[in-house]
Amino acid sequence: QVQLVESGGGLVQPGGSLRLSCAASGTFFSFDTMGWYRQAPGKQRELVARITSWGSSEYADSVKGRVTISRDNAKNTVYLQMNSLAPEDTAVYYCNAVERRTGLQYWGQGTQVTVST
Repeated sequence: QVQLVESGGGLVQPGGSLRLSCAASGTFFSFDTMGWYRQAPGKQRELVARITSWGSSEYADSVKGRVTISRDNAKNTVYLQMNSLAPEDTAVYYCNAVERRTGLQYWGQGTQVTVST
């Protein structure tokens, strides 16, 4: 069983920063891609950023230049540094991981990010 546990969400003012973390635990081989998705009320879940085990990353156009994804393979942890946050970044952010050996996808429980005055 694999668990992804997110942390770091919260309330931040426009222009502020947050750093999300997601740590994997349980029994697994290793993860190929790890990433972050978000879902705002009334909208579909969308990719924010993802990163491969060798460090290749991909970002949604809406966050490019403001967000940086990184990972620590030894700790099976992925991070999302978000700067210059805007109200439209308000959403539940979900961690995602794809197991290399099986191709199975795992999701975290989500962490709320609210950008508001």
